[in-house]
Parts: sequence; structure tokens; C-alpha cells
Amino acid sequence: MTQFSRVPLYALLSLACAGAPALARDCGPDALGVSRTVTIGPRGTAVGLQSYPRTLDLQDHEVVLTFDDGPAGPTAKVLDALAKECALATFFVIGANAESAPGLVKRAADEGHSIGYHSYSHPEKTLRLMEDGAAKADIERGIKAVDKASGGKAAPFFRFPGFADTPSLVAYLESKGFTIFGSDLWASDWSPMSPKGELELVMKRLEKEGKGIVLFHDSKAQTAAMLPDFLRELKARGYKLVHVVQGEGETPVAAAGPGWTSTTEPIIAKTLGAKRAEPGHSHGDAGGEDHAHPPATDQ
Repeated sequence: MTQFSRVPLYALLSLACAGAPALARDCGPDALGVSRTVTIGPRGTAVGLQSYPRTLDLQDHEVVLTFDDGPAGPTAKVLDALAKECALATFFVIGANAESAPGLVKRAADEGHSIGYHSYSHPEKTLRLMEDGAAKADIERGIKAVDKASGGKAAPFFRFPGFADTPSLVAYLESKGFTIFGSDLWASDWSPMSPKGELELVMKRLEKEGKGIVLFHDSKAQTAAMLPDFLRELKARGYKLVHVVQGEGETPVAAAGPGWTSTTEPIIAKTLGAKRAEPGHSHGDAGGEDHAHPPATDQ
């Protein structure tokens, strides 16, 4: 999550990475690598079964890696782990963090990762509880900040903070050609746990689903510590890594099965219902933890 108190650290990391060359991708046959690339077309849509009744059309044991809330202190270690395995991911970047550490955003883009957007301020009450105009302004400010930090290499991919979208904001983004990413499973790394505990949890969920868009946070030290083992475990269990990129044509999507329901919506409704009643909060509060997330034990 956004940690403005750590901005000086981010700035130092940015300076350290700004002049670093892209890492060589000569990993050999034992690396996980990227099995195939999926092109996301210019027609706006929304994917991820935890929030939407469709997802990317992935084959069994195919995984898309996504990271939210960076750049942050652990981001460099996340990038190091991915580079070592020739693995590519998508980073949904907070605009304010991109301003504080543009070198890390540029490094991720230069190393071939896809860069998406995650609002400017990651507001504590989420974009859903902001006035529509203010929410759109926060989105647009985030887009400008990430575009500048990435050197214009960001893709029209957006993830709502806390998954808390609105029909108006979804329509707004889709009309601009954005693909909105939910997730198919998450690592619950917003909850404190050991790297080993996180690895066991996410692999249990992945084995249950068999494939999907996986959500991590590159702002979490436990995730950065867990990632090398996770990537090796994917390889050992026969999973294939899929990288999503901006392109032309139709986005390959698969509809949800019969009886689909949103995993995220009941959590959001309960959490934000309580937050509406909290005294002393304005709609535009920024920073802090995203309390729309469930506990780590929830499925």
C-alpha cells in the first residue's frame, strides 16, 4: 500500500536503478521463462473471475503474474527474482509512488514487464466512495504520472484499488480502450505471514483453480522474499507463464461458468459500508492499507 513516510527510501532506490541497464535474459533451460504472450486488444473490457464474469482464455496450468502498489522498497528484489527466471509480469503502479521512484518504473518497463495503472493516490476509501469527477481526476493524474515514469511505455491496463469499481468508472475506462484487470486468485499478501506461509497459501489456491491471473503486491517484503521459491515451484509443478501485452485484435476471453458470483463484491460492500460511517474521513483520503481485502484464510 502507499507508504508516503518511505518516500525518501523510494527516491534513493529510484536513483540507484535509474542508471542500471536492463538485466540480461540468458537464463538457460532450467529457468521458468515465458511460455507464450497474450495480446490485449484495444477494445475495453474487464477480466478476472473474482470480480467479473469473464477472464483471460488461459489453458490449464497457465499463469499470469500481476503486482500492485509499487514501486516500493521491495520492488527491486521482485524485479531481480523475475529477471533470474526470465519471467515477465504486469505491474499496476500507484501514480504517487511512480513520481517518488521513477527509476524503478522505468527499470520494470525496460526489462520487458507490462506497466499498468492503479490510480494516483490509492485512496483509503477507494475510488468507489469518491465523487465521480474526483475519482476520474485521480485516475487521470495516475495515468500521467506512470506514463512519465515509464517513458511512455505503459499499457492501457487498469486495476481498481481494492477492486472497488463503479459502473460509471468501468464504462469510462472501457470507453478509453482500457482493459480492467481483476484477478482469478490472490496471495493475500496484505496479511502478515511468513514467506513460507504465503508460498503454501498461494500454491494451494493455484492447485485448486488450475490456472489464472494471480495477484501479488511488490510493496510487500514477504512477497519479495517468497518470489524466488514461488517461481521455482511453478516450474517444478508444470505451470507455464503467460505474459500479457498491449496489441491489436480481440482480447481472448472466456466466460465464467454457470452460477458465477463475485468473490470481491460482498467483501467490498461490507467493508465500505462500515467505512462510510467512520467519523473524520473525507472521500479523498489517500494512503494506508486497503481494508477491502479479506483475511488470508478466506478463499
